[in-house]
Amino acid sequence: MPEAVGTVTTLSRFPVKSMQGEKLKEAELSEHGLVGDRAYALIETETGKVMSGKNPRVGTQLLGCRAAFVEPPGSGDELPPVRITMPDGASVTSDARNANVTLSGFVGREVSLQQAAPEDFTIDQHHPDIEDLDPEGHRDTVTESKLGAAFFGQAGIPSPVAAGSFLDLFPVSVLTTSTLATLQELRPESRFDERRFRMNVVVDTPDEGFVENGWTGSSLQIGDSVRLAVFLPDPRCVMTTLPQDGLPKDTEILRTVVRHNRVDVAGGLYPCAGVYAIVEAAGTIRAGDRVSVA
Repeated sequence: MPEAVGTVTTLSRFPVKSMQGEKLKEAELSEHGLVGDRAYALIETETGKVMSGKNPRVGTQLLGCRAAFVEPPGSGDELPPVRITMPDGASVTSDARNANVTLSGFVGREVSLQQAAPEDFTIDQHHPDIEDLDPEGHRDTVTESKLGAAFFGQAGIPSPVAAGSFLDLFPVSVLTTSTLATLQELRPESRFDERRFRMNVVVDTPDEGFVENGWTGSSLQIGDSVRLAVFLPDPRCVMTTLPQDGLPKDTEILRTVVRHNRVDVAGGLYPCAGVYAIVEAAGTIRAGDRVSVA
């Protein structure tokens, strides 16, 4: 019997990878995730790497930009252009002839705005100097990391995201207000704002603690039609600590998760907040939809 756990309080879509996104009242969900989520990304011309907030050197720049579709995207339709607004208020649309020149000037290197990830989807990832953050022992260093279908291809297992997708690992991410509240209680001096975690769905729940830890292997029913299969906890990275839109840089955000919620993910202990899911039944998600676990 499904157990009611709360309601959808926030829906978010991020049209350009690692930039600020859109808060939505409703969102169309396909088998590939929220339509238009992480639809675009900047790719460095010299290296072919995807620019990501997991590298603070560029992440702070990217988080200073806001991306929004000029009109709502629909499933099965060609995606509409996206408008990128930079910190000084200047903006450019993805279909503008000067888009790449403008964005290259902003980030200080030659980049192109792309709508499909390279086959060898690679980013630079910074591992902060935090004890027990990385099971492989990386501290205060930058490594090359594969994401998306390239990650699963390297591991020799089927990919839950399509080739060409800019999603990190899975189609949908879900977080509860109880996890945010628990972290806030553990570290009152910090601001555990949901924006730091960049989740698609935030569920308002009266339960306490890291509720999502117990959802792995279960199904989430959202509203009347949408059903998600919860696959694994969501490991957190340096991006949660970066400054953005009134939130200061704060390494204690990640350090607090490391201290209080390291979870076994594929045989290693990772600091987690929220869960990754795949889509079992597509449909429309709306703010206020009831959420149950089965």
